[in-house]
Amino acid sequence: MEKKVLLIAFVILFLASAHPADAQQANKVPRIGMLFPASPSPAGPFIDAFRQGLHDLGYVEGKHILIEYRFAEGKEDRLPDLAADLARINVDIIVAGGGIATLAAKKATRTIPIVMGAAGDPVGSGIVASLARPGGTITGSTLISPDLSGKSLELLKETIPGLKRVALLTYPGGASTVLMLKETETAAQSLGLQLQILEAGGPEQLESVFAIAKKRGSEAINVLSNAFFGNQRKKIVELVTRAHLPAMYFDRQFVDAGGLMSYGANVAELFRRAATYVDKVLKGAKPADLPVEQPTKFEFIISLKAAKQIGLTIPPNVLARADRVIK
Repeated sequence: MEKKVLLIAFVILFLASAHPADAQQANKVPRIGMLFPASPSPAGPFIDAFRQGLHDLGYVEGKHILIEYRFAEGKEDRLPDLAADLARINVDIIVAGGGIATLAAKKATRTIPIVMGAAGDPVGSGIVASLARPGGTITGSTLISPDLSGKSLELLKETIPGLKRVALLTYPGGASTVLMLKETETAAQSLGLQLQILEAGGPEQLESVFAIAKKRGSEAINVLSNAFFGNQRKKIVELVTRAHLPAMYFDRQFVDAGGLMSYGANVAELFRRAATYVDKVLKGAKPADLPVEQPTKFEFIISLKAAKQIGLTIPPNVLARADRVIK
């Protein structure tokens, strides 16, 4: 009996030593790399939403999953190095905040799955083959919705019934900018609005842009979605307020920073949904087979405090359509 016990113990010990990689793999905690163009502060709500999404799926951070964070601090030229660093430490999945971060991750690795938290135009920028069948190693969600640009301008015109000239703040270059610009121009024509296109690709250009808008007789400003503008939101809101112009922004964080109105996809919800993609990939699904999601939840936020600052009265019918009114 004693010999039999010793034999069993020897076999167990041999198997354990013969397959250390298998034993380690069984206990491996997956690592998620999160890559953002912005700094931690503006990215914070999206990170919180993603972590909440993981929690809702039963993941406990530190126990079932680990997260590595990389922030470009608004310096987009840092993204390639940050993405390469995540690839070097061989994270299991990269969650990218926006199209430019996704492109950087795509160039950094051909093997690590990538989940887009909220990309502008993933098809037009060559990130995925199509929304229905993305192909490759990338999937996730896009900010682009066919109704977004039209709705934004429509709400702006309802707020200012006699509106004729709108300055459109855009970030130069990029497939997503081209697509949004085209959709916005189409919407402006149907609403009888004249667009004045203004480009700003760096912090030093912002002041001159708003001075030009004022000089050209712009009656309102519409800020198109871009990571750079999101990172510069406090400065943009300050300059818009100084110009004494009503403005529509693409994200609620602008209103939280003192802006007048925002209409856009609920980006936090998209990042919460990113956790679902991560869960599926960790369980064996291929990104190529997971369709890219378009936003289904949109928010219209109004700040009455900001309206009072510029002497604007928001019509009751517009207030009634708001998802949130800040008094």
